[in-house]
Amino acid sequence: MTDTEIPVGDRIAVGLAALGRPAYINLGRAEALPPGREVEAMRAATYDVLDDAYGAGVRWIDVARSYGSSEEFLAGWLADRGHADVTVSSKWGYRYVGEWKLDAPVHEVKEHTAARFAEQWAETVGLLGKTVSLYQVHSLTVDSPLFTDDRLIGALAELAAGGVPVGFSTSGPAQADAVRRAFELEVDGTPVFSAVQSTWNLLEPSVGPALAEAHAAGKRVLVKETVANGRLVVEPPSPLARIAREHGAGPDAVAIAAVLAQDWRPVAVIGPSSTGQLRENLVATKANLTADEFSELATLAEEPSAYWRHRSCLGWQ
Repeated sequence: MTDTEIPVGDRIAVGLAALGRPAYINLGRAEALPPGREVEAMRAATYDVLDDAYGAGVRWIDVARSYGSSEEFLAGWLADRGHADVTVSSKWGYRYVGEWKLDAPVHEVKEHTAARFAEQWAETVGLLGKTVSLYQVHSLTVDSPLFTDDRLIGALAELAAGGVPVGFSTSGPAQADAVRRAFELEVDGTPVFSAVQSTWNLLEPSVGPALAEAHAAGKRVLVKETVANGRLVVEPPSPLARIAREHGAGPDAVAIAAVLAQDWRPVAVIGPSSTGQLRENLVATKANLTADEFSELATLAEEPSAYWRHRSCLGWQ
């Protein structure tokens, strides 16, 4: 690490996917959470992470309707702390159905319809009000019914025209196709979407060219799953582990630094499960990786379909 530092407030967002519900697919999460994971314990853990993140300069928080009680936790924290300078983004399209059970047979259900959008936007506004700065379609794929649903597209365009920027997140091996197709959607000559949040990490960088195009077109670009749902931390490939040791950092910091170093200047959405993980993640803003290190890290990329097959096998825990 060097004295070169990326401003945290400009390039880091904290996501609450791992804190807003008792079960999630992130590796290395279980030991960082409160024993039992009762609602109030998870609320307290969320407040601790948000307090430390705010103190470190983070000013962007990312939540979703399907992240359990994440919107409720965030709304309570904002009300308690009185912070008025926080960017809030949320997502609709999945509904949390896990009933706060670790062993729930199903944790979330996806539905991209105009009815679901209207229902979930009302729920989000009921909790977060006018603090929402970006509302995103959750996990848009090329086969989503959204692309042929004029009523839904019109509703999203109406929200954007009313002053709430509208974006989408992506998942799956065809992320790049989804990104390009989504940004082509227009209503009366005006683009529907102004932001994208995609999975990009050292194991799955295939969406990079599409995100570069989006950035060049003036779209806001966010990157999620920066440490591959914990895979890059719990079982780091040997080149990543060695480079991290040489920098006196953890593999998470190096993996996130690789995101921040992209020319298309993404906001990196990190998902710490504790204040300790947050501190380790934020070391990324002080990283100064060399060209040779980037070249070596680039060899870690997996074939996209293989990466997503592996991700689909990660159990909720």
